[in-house]
Amino acid sequence: MLQSLSIENYTLIKQLRISPNKQLNIITGETGAGKSIMLGALGLLLGNRAESRVVFDESKKCIIEGVFNVSAYNLSELFEEYDIDYEVECIIRREVNAKGKSRAFVNDTPTTLEFLKVLGLRLMDIHSQHETLRLSTQTYQLEVIDILAGNAPQKSAYQTDFKAYLEKRKIHKDLIEEGGQISKEADYNQFLFDELDKAQLQADEQEALEAELAKLEHAEEIKTKLNEALALADQSEFNIISMLHELKNALAQIGSFGEEYNTLKERIESVQIELKDIVGELETEDGKVDVDPQRTLECQERLNLIYKLQQKHQVNSNKELIEIYEALGDKVLRVSNLDEAIEEAKKAEDAAYAKAQKSAASLTKSRQSVFEQLTKQVSKLLASLGMPNASLTVDYKSAELSTSGADNIELLFSANKGIAPSNLAKAASGGEFSRLMFAIKYILADKTALPTIVFDEIDTGISGEIALKMAEMMQEMATNHQVITITHLPQIAAKCQAHYYVYKDESEATTSSQIKLLNQEERLTEIAQMIGGKQASSTAYDSARELMEG
Repeated sequence: MLQSLSIENYTLIKQLRISPNKQLNIITGETGAGKSIMLGALGLLLGNRAESRVVFDESKKCIIEGVFNVSAYNLSELFEEYDIDYEVECIIRREVNAKGKSRAFVNDTPTTLEFLKVLGLRLMDIHSQHETLRLSTQTYQLEVIDILAGNAPQKSAYQTDFKAYLEKRKIHKDLIEEGGQISKEADYNQFLFDELDKAQLQADEQEALEAELAKLEHAEEIKTKLNEALALADQSEFNIISMLHELKNALAQIGSFGEEYNTLKERIESVQIELKDIVGELETEDGKVDVDPQRTLECQERLNLIYKLQQKHQVNSNKELIEIYEALGDKVLRVSNLDEAIEEAKKAEDAAYAKAQKSAASLTKSRQSVFEQLTKQVSKLLASLGMPNASLTVDYKSAELSTSGADNIELLFSANKGIAPSNLAKAASGGEFSRLMFAIKYILADKTALPTIVFDEIDTGISGEIALKMAEMMQEMATNHQVITITHLPQIAAKCQAHYYVYKDESEATTSSQIKLLNQEERLTEIAQMIGGKQASSTAYDSARELMEG
């Protein structure tokens, strides 16, 4: 329930504050005084986008704040979902600057327009002329049926199943598309796989082959140099080992003259031992080196194959080729398993579709169960609103599964006897449309948990006894809901618990809109003037008093 509404610097409103009654509130005033401006301000609180032109004084921010009592509406989980502190007294605030940039707050916590819209749907139902036009859309008509049917559980279950079906259908479709693409590439992939499989590549063989080939291609040179090294070290007449032996003996002969000479001799012995070991290794390496044209050719051919494969696949190493080989293996294997995967996906899609159809059938049944109830109730209410020959029917056709179910539902309307019901947009005039919309709102009021319902001139095109009946219906709605109604009819204005009057204040340089809560005497005057004009007669006052007391 809306406890208070504060509007500052918005369009024609400098500053305005109201605290609506918890039952029926009426707003009246001259055309253009700013009554509907308040609805625009409420729209901002409910997540509508802001524009810079709404700012009255561009040197200041526009601030709109609404305080709602939400204690009875089980909203704590919604607040938790959006990480907003839950308070029984919920404060929503919008701030808009001269450039149109806006900020939103709930309980002093910055929030998004998305949350305001979600929260707004749980707090208020604002009927405007735009919403009357919505009634002619099949989407809105289906919403009406669903609210009346109270089928939220069935609808939620269906949407879960339908989403699952869409996911399975996509998997199946993707596999078929993948299968078509893979089939086109299957032979080529198999050829590439077989080529790499035949090569039997090893991750580190390229480096080893390149090193081996370098030795094979220079075998004669290597062997020559090894023999030269052996000759110098141990095989020539004046080889290094013989010289070291003579050097060691010379030092041994003077060892008795100083310990330092013995130390030098020992070091020469170490060099001699190391050199003999080197000679042994030179001989081993010399034995390994052999001029082998056959092995050279084998290494060259193997490396040429590796280089060719790397160039073909645009990589630089065997490791990368092996990765490609494994990926090709997966593709080749997938081709052989794809038909089975597609068949399994088809079964999963069919099962999900059958489940969604079952849920859709349950949803359809719940909707069909209220068709007669809706048409009878609406026709009865329209009769009491001055349309005794009006009739509403539900045209139902089954449809393919969609996000809303498997139903194609359209409300058909006729305002006159003997005229077949037809499309709402064509069959109803503006006044008839308003009464039809009001009748539907009246029926749905008991089916929703909305704290506040707002009507913007829904009484367009009616008068007299019909207006009185609509006022009575609004009073009934106000027993369970807070109702705020903008009206031009004295019959409706006379039945409220709180009467607000909107007027233009031209006492300053810039015209502004003001609002005033009328006392009983002021109400009488306003209603009398609604009946008889500014110079209302005593008869108009008597009629106003009779309406207020009736």
